[in-house]
Amino acid sequence: MKSSLLATLFLAASTASAAVNPSLESLLHRIFVTHDFDLAPAPDIEWLDNGAAYTVVEKSSDPAGAQDLVQYTTASGARSVLVSARDLIPQDAAKPLTLDGYSLSNDRTRLLIFTNTKPVWRRHTRGDYWLYNFAAKSLVKLGGPGDASTMQFAKFSPDASSIAYVRANNLYLQNLSTLAVTPLTRDGSNTLINGASDWVYEEELEVRDGFRWSPDGRRIAFWRFDSSLVGQYPLINYTDSVYPTIRFIPYPKAGTTNSAVSICVVDIGSGQITSVQIPGDPRNNYIARMEWAGNSNQLVIEQFNRAQNTARLFLADSSTGAAKAFFEDTDEAWVDVNEIRPIGNSFLWLSERDGWRHAYLVPRDGSSPVLLTLGDFDCIDLLTTPAQPNFIYFTASPTNATQRYLYRASVDPPMPPVRLTPENEPGLHRYSISPNAEYAIHTFSTFDDPGRTELIHLPDSRLVHTFADNHEVRARVQPLLANRGEFFTVDIGGGVSLDGWMIRPASFNPRHTYPVLVYVYGEPAAQTVLDGWQARRGLFHRALAQDGYIVVSFDNRGTPSPRGRAWRKVVYGSVGPLAAEEQTKAIRALRAQRPYLDADRIAVWGWSGGGTNTLNLMFRSPGVYKVGMSVAPVPDQRLYDTIYQERYMGTPQDNPKGYERGSAIHFAYGLQGKLLLVHGTGDDNVHFQGSQMLINRFVELDKQFRFMEYPNRTHAISEGPGTTIDLFDLLTDFLADNLPPVPPAPPCATH
Repeated sequence: MKSSLLATLFLAASTASAAVNPSLESLLHRIFVTHDFDLAPAPDIEWLDNGAAYTVVEKSSDPAGAQDLVQYTTASGARSVLVSARDLIPQDAAKPLTLDGYSLSNDRTRLLIFTNTKPVWRRHTRGDYWLYNFAAKSLVKLGGPGDASTMQFAKFSPDASSIAYVRANNLYLQNLSTLAVTPLTRDGSNTLINGASDWVYEEELEVRDGFRWSPDGRRIAFWRFDSSLVGQYPLINYTDSVYPTIRFIPYPKAGTTNSAVSICVVDIGSGQITSVQIPGDPRNNYIARMEWAGNSNQLVIEQFNRAQNTARLFLADSSTGAAKAFFEDTDEAWVDVNEIRPIGNSFLWLSERDGWRHAYLVPRDGSSPVLLTLGDFDCIDLLTTPAQPNFIYFTASPTNATQRYLYRASVDPPMPPVRLTPENEPGLHRYSISPNAEYAIHTFSTFDDPGRTELIHLPDSRLVHTFADNHEVRARVQPLLANRGEFFTVDIGGGVSLDGWMIRPASFNPRHTYPVLVYVYGEPAAQTVLDGWQARRGLFHRALAQDGYIVVSFDNRGTPSPRGRAWRKVVYGSVGPLAAEEQTKAIRALRAQRPYLDADRIAVWGWSGGGTNTLNLMFRSPGVYKVGMSVAPVPDQRLYDTIYQERYMGTPQDNPKGYERGSAIHFAYGLQGKLLLVHGTGDDNVHFQGSQMLINRFVELDKQFRFMEYPNRTHAISEGPGTTIDLFDLLTDFLADNLPPVPPAPPCATH
């Protein structure tokens, strides 16, 4: 009998396959090592004076490679250096501080600088804070005594007399005149977090900055997490010392105990802490959002039940902690998290209560919400600003789910929305709108064009300034753009059509047949079929197409495509099976329409949820997919976190059969083709544990496969020199070895 254990051993990716085209290897090096095709990043600006000006960090010439903080007048483009790199050199230091983040005080007299940052987990960083005084041109390190790179979320008080920050899970206040530091909480520990968040809130609810100054600066409201009963996941580091080290992260897996979460308010003058009285078990409800309600007396708080099918808004008294619900939204599947957006005496809310994701005006007095985005289409993102209460701005694409455009709707009275993105500019449009809604940073691209980043005037979309037109990258990438993308819809039966894209070889001949690589995601967190520039991963696909593959992708139902509530939520309680079924139907239907797709040479690959669905397709449709490459998958849904997995599946206790049907590991017996499994051992998001359990299952079943682990790499598998190119070389080699772009010649006939 063959040994499955030997199948887990895989040659180092640096050992190139003889089947790989040297020009393809060179192209991958340009994509992932020298970054020849990277676009200029969109400017990370801070609007000033309601949008009349903005600041941006730019490269400095003195000293070279350092950073200046620059201000521009929005209308005229007049430029002035607010803080030069020379101003950012601390006393007795040789180099300027690096601006990893910054904020200006309201009175513009001081600048808060975040620097010397270090990662803690997936999105979690800590660093040092410095204060720059414009009048004195002085730099002072903040935080008092304490270890380097241990501060978080420092923010000016409204009058700029002090800052608040988090260190070691406690909230602190520092007077900026005396530099005296006062602890506002004292009970912070490894399991009790004040003013920050735990892993799952940060990852799934994007709660990172965990406290809010009141408008009058007399109070601070903050999240408090008690994670003492949350399971601890160990990350084992085998490589950096003689004995392995272990780091534990509190990580609640589906169906297990969450942190107990509450909102507290601390009075700056007295130090008294008041707990807000939100009803319900704090371990089985989520406090997804919290903000001051436009005044210093009330907070508005967004609470979800554990099933995430009911959302409530509360108004809370900041002095007494008393809270009263004034709005509720429910759904048979789940309710999406909303930002808290005050507008006048109401709040904006996105709801799917009528079958489309629409914007509603929710009055504080508990009266009925008012529909603002009239029409049968989805509002994708709200971009509105409180300085413009008469209009709301949002992105939508009523007739093409692969694109994104800017719209404006009237608030009083509600009027049909008007498209502001010019009609002659299809593709993917993103906007960062100024507070007065007169200007926006506009980033635009299509699948076949890197696009541009510019400053525009609203509502007429008039060009004011071009930040990056990417003409140099566009020229370098032209040879790859010969593999132009085609967007299409494919009918899979039952009245369902899926969006898809295809990239063919530049030398495509419809009379020939070509191997097919399907790029899959297929889960509720993301779409793959978008008419926008796909960056390095998209260039990887174009490089493979240049080598002789046809690359395709489909968005099945259950992905967040703007095609209505029913499209997205049909997957509730059964994540996994529907994606596998519809992805398989899509490639079969496309193959029937296009005979140049070789039905005997179909491969699939994906990352994270796409890695999971790669396993699903290899196991559930083994006659269709001959090769699979699964990166960082979740083979068993019980292993992923509470908030994400339970939002779409319920708990394992309430839906045991759904979890069994949805988990690829239970269908591993179906594997017939060639499978590559890849995972980073330091992945704090999708745990290495899942791949280990799947390997055990393969061994039990005597299933052959290939496996590559990346020591201490996270979910991105990008840390350390050479990691990214090693991974994509590995994928390319495995594909070439098992599904070469040119089919093997038939054996010679014998006479």
